[in-house]
Amino acid sequence: MTHVTIYTDGSARKNPAGPGGYGAILEVTDASGTLHTRELSQGYVRTTNNRMELMGAIAALEALKMPCEVELWSDSQYLINAFTQRWIEGWIKKNWMRTKTEPVKNVDLWKRLLQAAAPHQITWKWIRGHNGHPQNERCDQLATSAADSGHLIEDPGA
Repeated sequence: MTHVTIYTDGSARKNPAGPGGYGAILEVTDASGTLHTRELSQGYVRTTNNRMELMGAIAALEALKMPCEVELWSDSQYLINAFTQRWIEGWIKKNWMRTKTEPVKNVDLWKRLLQAAAPHQITWKWIRGHNGHPQNERCDQLATSAADSGHLIEDPGA
C-alpha cells in the first residue's frame, strides 16, 4: 500500500462568514526514493475557519486515486480530535447531535470527509500551528492566498 503524508490547513477572514480558503500538501516517496509533492488550494466567498480546516483534509483525500496508508497532519484540533478522541463516533451514534438540543456543525463536510477517508488507513496527527514547521507554514500560505485570491467559489454549506 502506498504511504502518503498529507498536511492541511484552513483559513477564514472575518470568521465566521468571511472569505476563506484551504491548503493541502500531499507527499509520496516512490520506489527509487524520489519525493513527489502536490499542492492543493481553493478559496471560498463566505465560509468559516472550521469548514476550511475540513475542506483541506477532504480535498487531499479525494485527490488520492487508490487506497493508501495516510498520515494526515493538521493544526486543527477540531479536525484531529474528532478522530483521535472518537468524537465522530459519538456524533454518528447520536444522529449528528452533540447534545439533545445541539446539532453537530458542518455535518455536510463531516459526512464528505468520512466518505473520502473510507478507502484509506489514516493516522490523524496534530501539529502546532504557526510554529515554523515548513509544510504547515506552506499550507497556511496556500490557504490564506486562496482566501485573498479573488478566485472564490461558493461554499454551499456556509
